[in-house]
This record gives sequence, structure tokens and C-alpha cells, in this order.
Amino acid sequence: MNNYLLGIDNGSTVTKASIFDFDGVEVASYGCKSDLLTPKAGYYERDMNQIWEANVEAVSNVIKKASIDSKDIKAVSLTGHGNGLHLVDEKGEPVRNSIEGLDSRASGYVKKLMDDGTFEKTHPLTMQILWPALSSLIFLWMIDNEPESLKKAEWSFTVVDYVRFKLTGVANTEITNLSGVGLLNTKEEKLDSELLDLMGLSEIERLIPPLVKSTDICGEITKDVAKITGLEEGTPVVAGLYDIDAAAVSTGVIDESKMNVIAGTWCNNQYVSKTPIISDRFFSTTVFSNPGYYLMLEGSPTSASNLEWFVGEFLQAENKIAKQKGTSVFDICNEAVKKTNPEDTDIVFVPFLYGSNAKPNAKSVILGLQGWHKREHVIRAIYEGICFSHKWHVDKLMEYREKPNAARFAGGASRSDVWLQMFADVLQMPMEITRAEELGTLGAAICGAVGIGVFESFDSASKKMVHVDRRFDPQKDKEEIYNRKFKRYKKAIKSLEDYWE
Repeated sequence: MNNYLLGIDNGSTVTKASIFDFDGVEVASYGCKSDLLTPKAGYYERDMNQIWEANVEAVSNVIKKASIDSKDIKAVSLTGHGNGLHLVDEKGEPVRNSIEGLDSRASGYVKKLMDDGTFEKTHPLTMQILWPALSSLIFLWMIDNEPESLKKAEWSFTVVDYVRFKLTGVANTEITNLSGVGLLNTKEEKLDSELLDLMGLSEIERLIPPLVKSTDICGEITKDVAKITGLEEGTPVVAGLYDIDAAAVSTGVIDESKMNVIAGTWCNNQYVSKTPIISDRFFSTTVFSNPGYYLMLEGSPTSASNLEWFVGEFLQAENKIAKQKGTSVFDICNEAVKKTNPEDTDIVFVPFLYGSNAKPNAKSVILGLQGWHKREHVIRAIYEGICFSHKWHVDKLMEYREKPNAARFAGGASRSDVWLQMFADVLQMPMEITRAEELGTLGAAICGAVGIGVFESFDSASKKMVHVDRRFDPQKDKEEIYNRKFKRYKKAIKSLEDYWE
């Protein structure tokens, strides 16, 4: 009899479900989109019923696609994006649309909490820098603008907790997810009434469900869920983990020897350690799934989504041609970069289309264009600008640790060999790519395997289920040219600060 694990990953717009065997081999995956709603500028929401429907569709279809008996699925576990807000009433029904992790309606509270001294008092406990979609700040916005929604609410969830609640009917909040939203005393790994009082959030403490760890079993698939998904009633559901934890676990970054570079919607760069970083210059320190460790993250929304925007807005014709040929428009971009060398041009692309790591009001820009430049020079500049944004964060990480043996790479950019080599050259660090296509769902599956006792720890699970497929070593002769271009990149950002005021 075969044994399988089901991992579910809820991103900002796409829900994915994957089935893996106990060796970490992907049997089948299925993705389902849900609509991102923008009722006002800077507001990003989703219909919570549609989020659940996307999960049902993904799970039911992946079981069919895998052609397996669902009785052989031994555990279900989850991961997903952090922050935002998902409120349900006493009947478990959504109170309102979810507020998503790209939302900026609470941006005014960043300055307020910085100016009134609240951040200085709370940061040593939360270990989170302030940014608009942090759940704690959205709660402050709700208190001032939608108090009626909070009165109707019985529970506040992250997206991971919400989907698990729908699968099991049991309300919990998983610790790695909660430690990233500005509500947890990360230092002591507990919900702290004094912290909430300092934040002006005492009234929302009742909305936080009981705290559980990543590998805790938090219920079983209910009879009703079994009917609509094809899962077996009674299948154990393991709590799951924050998506940044899933990226680390699924790539084998479970101790200090390596780090992650994740180039997706967000530019995430992270490592784990038994010693937390507590600095107001540092983006985020969270509780890690592997007991005894913390996860240190430096990130911003400045990564591969910038290339996706460029492709969507300016390469529509090429996209149609690529589809007709059965290839990808991103293959065209890769070929364009191959035609150029880093020393060919000093065009600077600042990848701040969706936010920045410089100033809250910073915007994207392309500097240095001349009439002789071709499209491939612009595309190369976009690739380089995204690499430089990662380097900005990685350099901050290296202030707190020695350079690791290698970086395990994840995200959409991992499909591009030319970009992976560029990352290795810019960071002067080996890039290792693991075999699995869907790293989020694999991380969830590994968590499920540890939760039901297939493996005694994340360490043993990683040795069995994580497999390195490719490696890109840095070219030493590229170090000087990329260092010069990185200095130019930082100088460009500095020169624009007055313009952004």
C-alpha cells in the first residue's frame, strides 16, 4: 500500500494543492485562482467564501489528477501568506472580505506608532518592523473605521488558520504565522496581554484562537468536507506553517549552515538561528517551525513581480507568439539577457513597483536610457535591479552572521538558469535549487509528516524528502563589475529621495 501526504498552499491569489509520497516525490499538483478585489486605491481584499471554494477545487482535483485512493493520504497540512485579516462570526461565516497582505489602508498607523513611542516599546517583544499590512496595524484601522465588524467577529485567523478551520471545524492559531503579524510576544512565544495593551489592542485578544505549534494535530477532516473534496473523513490535519517557514523547510534550510533566497512576489532572504535578531533596523524575526530556532527575514515586495508587470504591460505580442509555439514569454526574456553582458550598459532599474526597501513613498524608475539601447538592455536591467534589491537585504543579513555555505533558491526566478547565474554572481554565493516544483506545498507536506510521526524531526524529514537538483557557482570575474553596478544602484536610490518626498 502506498502512503501519501497532502500539502495546501494559499498564496495571495493562487491556491495550490499537492500530493507527495514519503520520499518527497511530487505525485500531482493542482492550482486554482481566486479574485483579488480592489474596492479603493491601496485596498486589497478577497471574498473568503471564494478562498474556501478555491481550496475545495484544488484538493478535489489534485486527488483526481493523482489517481490515488484518498484513504492513502495519511495527513493534510497547510501553509500560506502571512498577515492581513480573516474574520468569522460565531457560526464560522465570514464577517467581511479578507484584507490581504498587499493592503496599505493602515499605512498612517506606521508613522503614528513610530512617533508616539509605541514601536520602541513593543518591538523588543514582537521583533517585527512596522508595515501597512501587518495584522496588528489593520486591527487598529478596524477599531477606528469598522468597529461593527469586530463586534460581529468570533475569531480572527491568518489564511492558514482559516482554511484549517474550514477543514476541521476547530479554531486554532499556529505560532509561526502569529509570530509574523505583530501580535505575539515572539521572545516568550506567547500571546501577551501587556503587549496588546501597549498596542491599544486589548479588545481584540478575545478574537485570537488557542495557540498551537506547527506539528500539532489540530483536528480531522469532517464528514461534510470529505463529501465535497474527496478526502477521507477522519484524516488528521496538522497545523502547518508560515509560507516563509515552508520555503525554508522544503529547501532544507533548517539550521545555520545555509540560507534562503526567495524571488517571487516578495524579495525574501532568510536564515535560521538559535539566536534571534532584535533590532529595529531588521525586518522580521519569527518563531521557526523547527523547535529551538528563530527565522530571520529581510524582505520587501521588490522581486520577480516587477518582471511580471513588465511582461504583462509591454510584451503582449511576444506572449501570444510564445503560447503559439508552446514556450513561455519568459524564455524570450532569458534569451534577451543572454545576448548582453553586464558591462554593456549602466541602465539602472529600481524595482519598487509594489513597494520599496528604501522609503514608504518610493517609486520604481528606469535611469540611464539612451537612444542606442535595445529592449534586451532594458530586460537585463530589470533582472539586475531585482538581484540588487536581494543583495541589499542579504548584505543586512550578513551583518549578523558569517556567509553561509550556499543559498537554497526558491520562487519563480528558479526557472531561469541565466537569472540564477546572475544571482550567484551578484551575491557571490552558490545558488542551490531543489527538485520539487511546488516548494510551499512540499513544506506543508513535510510538516504533516513530522506531525503524524512519519519522521521524528524536521532534520530527519529533510534528509529524506529534500533533494538538491542543480547548483550555480559564482563567477569570480563578475564580482567587480556587479559590485560597481550595485554601488550605482544604491546611488540612484539615494539621489531620488528628495523627488519622492
